[in-house]
Amino acid sequence: MDAAKEEFLRDFGEHYGYPNGPKSVDQIRATEFKRLQLQDLVYLDHAGATLYSDLQMESVFNDLTTNLYANPHSQSDSSSATLDIVKNARQQVLDYCNASPKEYKCIFTSGATAALKLVGEAFPWSCNSSFMYTMENHNSVLGIREYALGQGAAAIAVDIEGELHPEISGETITTKISPHQVQRRKVAGSLKEEPTGDVYNLFAFPSECNFSGLRFDLDLVKIIKEDSSKILGISSVCQSGQWMVLIDAAKGCATMPPDLSKYPADFVAISFYKLFGYPTGLGALIVRNDAAKLLKKTYFSGGTVSASIADIDFIKRREGIEELFEDGTVSFLSIVSIRHGFKILNSLTVSAISRHIASLALYTRKMLLAMRHGNGSSVCILYGHHNSMKLCHEMGPIISFNLKRPDGSWYGYREVEKLASLSGIQLRTGCFCNPGACAKYLGLSHLDLISNTEAGHVCWDDLDIINGKPVGAVRISFGYMSTYEDVKKFVDFVASSFMSPQIHIDHGNQMKGLDKGFVDTGYYLKSITIYPIKSCGGFSASSWPLSNNGLTHDREWILKSLTGEILTQKKVPEMGFISTFIDLSQGMLFVESPRCEERLQIRLESDVYGVIEEIELYGQRYEVYSYDNETNSWFSEAIGKTCSLLRYSSFDQDFMLNKIKGAATCRDPKNKLNFANEAQFLLVSEESVSDLNRRLSSEGHIWKSDASQCK
Repeated sequence: MDAAKEEFLRDFGEHYGYPNGPKSVDQIRATEFKRLQLQDLVYLDHAGATLYSDLQMESVFNDLTTNLYANPHSQSDSSSATLDIVKNARQQVLDYCNASPKEYKCIFTSGATAALKLVGEAFPWSCNSSFMYTMENHNSVLGIREYALGQGAAAIAVDIEGELHPEISGETITTKISPHQVQRRKVAGSLKEEPTGDVYNLFAFPSECNFSGLRFDLDLVKIIKEDSSKILGISSVCQSGQWMVLIDAAKGCATMPPDLSKYPADFVAISFYKLFGYPTGLGALIVRNDAAKLLKKTYFSGGTVSASIADIDFIKRREGIEELFEDGTVSFLSIVSIRHGFKILNSLTVSAISRHIASLALYTRKMLLAMRHGNGSSVCILYGHHNSMKLCHEMGPIISFNLKRPDGSWYGYREVEKLASLSGIQLRTGCFCNPGACAKYLGLSHLDLISNTEAGHVCWDDLDIINGKPVGAVRISFGYMSTYEDVKKFVDFVASSFMSPQIHIDHGNQMKGLDKGFVDTGYYLKSITIYPIKSCGGFSASSWPLSNNGLTHDREWILKSLTGEILTQKKVPEMGFISTFIDLSQGMLFVESPRCEERLQIRLESDVYGVIEEIELYGQRYEVYSYDNETNSWFSEAIGKTCSLLRYSSFDQDFMLNKIKGAATCRDPKNKLNFANEAQFLLVSEESVSDLNRRLSSEGHIWKSDASQCK
């Protein structure tokens, strides 16, 4: 055991690894998650979806192959047996949140999002209602405001703060709400007027923020429901009506499920794949019985009515809460499977899981905060209350951060994600469908957000730095099977890839070339290979001009099939026999194939193109130019398949070296990369090429690789 792990165990050994459990975490990983070791992967996106275990899936498979389960709406013996298991599953969900079946019901849904949507569409909104929600909320919660605003209700985002007040008996905390602007739409026939009946308001918050990992104080439930007057600021935006509380527990339930016997929320949304990885497509809404009676359901379906008549307006709805709100046949095979997931959690206990994961998260935060560049500046900026040791207990197993260079500029989070992937580390980047928390922690104003959208930024794209500011973050999160070794590999990756031990400066000027401040590391660039047509052969050059998309004309063309599929060597190996060469002095791309007698010549500068069309590749949309039938026929003959040649329409944009705060950068947020699936530049060492050739020779292959062939 190395010294670093010994130190970790001295600090966290009491809680790490399930010391009193049936298996240690090392035994769990070795026997139930062998696929991680076989693929040499570190998985750190448990907030997105945790992993199912081998033991869990073996139990599910054995269950489904040895028992007969049938539609629970039928009356056969197998259907009745299935219905009993569904009822038991409901009880397991209630038990997990310590909810009495006398007070709560479990409604199965297609996921946590469907559970939240059910609340939004069935809530008794009126023009006098208010929907109040914390800024730190998932889009699936924010979407509820569409129902509220559509019925003339007000919608208000708020920040929750706690203020300490000294008292004789000790300090007390007063909860304070800081409301943002009130949102309201003009809806015909819903002008605000004196209430003619009961008014109901809804307050929504997550048990754990999926952006920062901040855990909200569940005392909010009782304060909002029983005495909202104790909350400073709430009376300024809402003065009447009964408050009901919704908890989005999709993330927080994995390590700290809400105890509904202590915190009697009206609605709680749960996602099972975030608890134990499988099944997906199944969630639940835990609803108080008295709250369920207030919900207004419009649609009816199979299973939700006792009787209906097809040709007149007559239905009799079922009275059971679960039956009333579960449209159609529930996903009974998935519901049957959740007991095997709960068995895993119960064997370890949620409290032990929480302590285990907390030890990893706290250690990782400590290591990231301690990282410094050679000039003393911080490498990692963490989001949330990580800098306050007093509040560390309020943080869940999520760490959200961005990385800085020694000069204070930001590394793009997509750059971090791609390098992590190449290192076998799976994590997540972006805003994680939590725009309020993202804007709050990154300091993005409304003007920033609107201008970013106008600049073309959308969710899941590669625009990670706009106007010198990150528009998202890097997130890692831990699960019950995460280990110290996972943390170590991640921390070592950050240190080796983004921490500069020293900075080389020449008279205070930034190094611009090899002639200033250059330190001989023993590495040098031997050759440059350009691949004009994606997945076709490239050519080498000793020097080559740059554009704002990388190497000029690199991966600027692409082949598309007759059905619209983008062609690559993986599906069309014949593309590897197409060779290319660009003569910049002639302004010409030359293309050759052993299947074609004539060499094809394509002018680089030409106004003879077909129509502009749009294609989608790697989740992004590109505007492309098409070519004439003669060119397309040449490529169709070359690969033996009908296809067309397309060119990215930004080829004619000039290279521009922008300057942001004195630091030179080649990044232009308004431009996408060419058809690159990883990055503008890919480096391969001679040692790697030699190793590949040795492996090919040892396996009896005669083909010899070089940099232009192994792209």
